[in-house]
Amino acid sequence: MPGFIGVFHFELVETVTWFVTVAIRTLNGLVQSTENLVSRSARRVPMAHSRGFASVLTGSVMPALRKALHDSAGAGPRLAQNVARRRRLLGCGLPREFSQPAKVHERVPASRAGSRLEELRATLAQEQKTVDDFLPAAAEKGRGLQPDGRPLDTSGMSAEAAAAAKKRDEELNRSVLGQLKPDYAKADGSFKHLRSIVKDPEFRKVKDALRGLDLVTVCEEAKCPNIGECWGGKSGTATATIMLMGDTCTRACKFCHIKTSKTPAPVDKDEPRKVAEAITRWGLDYVVLTSVDRDDMPDGGAGHFAETIQTLKLLDPNIRVEALVSDFQGDTNCVRRVVESGLDVYAHNIETVERLQGRVRDLRAGYRQSLATLEHARSLRSDLVTKSSIMLGVGEKDEEVMQALRDLRSAGVEIVTFGQYLRPTRKHMRVYEYVALDKYEYWRKEGEAMGFAYVASAPLVRSSYKAGEVFINGIISQRRAAVAGTVTGSM
Repeated sequence: MPGFIGVFHFELVETVTWFVTVAIRTLNGLVQSTENLVSRSARRVPMAHSRGFASVLTGSVMPALRKALHDSAGAGPRLAQNVARRRRLLGCGLPREFSQPAKVHERVPASRAGSRLEELRATLAQEQKTVDDFLPAAAEKGRGLQPDGRPLDTSGMSAEAAAAAKKRDEELNRSVLGQLKPDYAKADGSFKHLRSIVKDPEFRKVKDALRGLDLVTVCEEAKCPNIGECWGGKSGTATATIMLMGDTCTRACKFCHIKTSKTPAPVDKDEPRKVAEAITRWGLDYVVLTSVDRDDMPDGGAGHFAETIQTLKLLDPNIRVEALVSDFQGDTNCVRRVVESGLDVYAHNIETVERLQGRVRDLRAGYRQSLATLEHARSLRSDLVTKSSIMLGVGEKDEEVMQALRDLRSAGVEIVTFGQYLRPTRKHMRVYEYVALDKYEYWRKEGEAMGFAYVASAPLVRSSYKAGEVFINGIISQRRAAVAGTVTGSM
């Protein structure tokens, strides 16, 4: 019992010591603040009584108070030393930190100002990085494994720089599960493959026609790996994707490389006419119109879409038009306006399964909201083809993908595409998994078994992949013929 009382007594004394030290420091700071306030007041109010009060306070009271503080400044440390000495004598197991005065944070001397810089340099050297890696232009230079799958270009680099570039690309493309990007997720960038694309007459036709036209194609801007297949191929299937309403989006999905802003530049009011005339001169059989999300516009850009499609159909009634649109924040009136413009395929991507919507997409988007817009579009026209797309490799489970396919079929969607998510930059979400090739074949068969009219499933497949396929054109032609026959029979 006496031992316990002794320990309690020492702990109490140490606590009082800490409070005394804090009080002394606080009072010292108060004195300094008071001196500064009094000196400023004396300068600003040149009155006799103010000057007299200031002189008395600074001439007699302050020195006395400072002397008292100076005399008591060592009280805290002295008490701590006495407690420590008594603790050693009695053998009490009190923690060491309770017997020491509080530490005062001191300003780092000027002589040590460069120590932090040296630490940063050592860290960069250990991580095999340089300051240039944090510059935007330098960060993009030499980065080879882009979303289009181009091989790493280390030409003109030293051995050390090439090794560092390779390591950065491996870090960029390594999945959460530790996989490196497999060869089947990379585009064939060989000379032989590129030469075959360039020699394709259909590809050259589209490429040559594009020169001189004031059009922005997603195919070229995003360096799509499928450009040779979509622009080339058999006659009657040449396809291109045109971007409307600028290049800045009001949303910020975690997978998308498009620029974002709350207030993007105003749209060009004359763009529908310009785009329609340019596409007509281009001579395409099938065109995909898409855009960034424009939540800053009252109708989300639906009117701009509709005007472009109507003008295009007026100039060339035989062209097939697919519109890859946003969800218009669930506004069915906007959906109706686009559907009634005369388009052939209404496309909107759910992107991923329901559980991962918040992780992958902007918070203003939603799984049920997207399904509702697709279902409403299908209900407005019996001859309309609806389409959606799902990214794989973001952490989805097989049963969740299966449920997403069921939900799409319930909403009347007839075309679905599957593709591997590829990380654009380090600022975007990581690839969770590089999905095996046989899994894409599995989802193609499952989709067809569920009743989808067309399923495109491969690592490099994107939403508009081979949109002008002969099979899809056949579906559109059959729908139009059926609607025309129904109208003729009713007359």
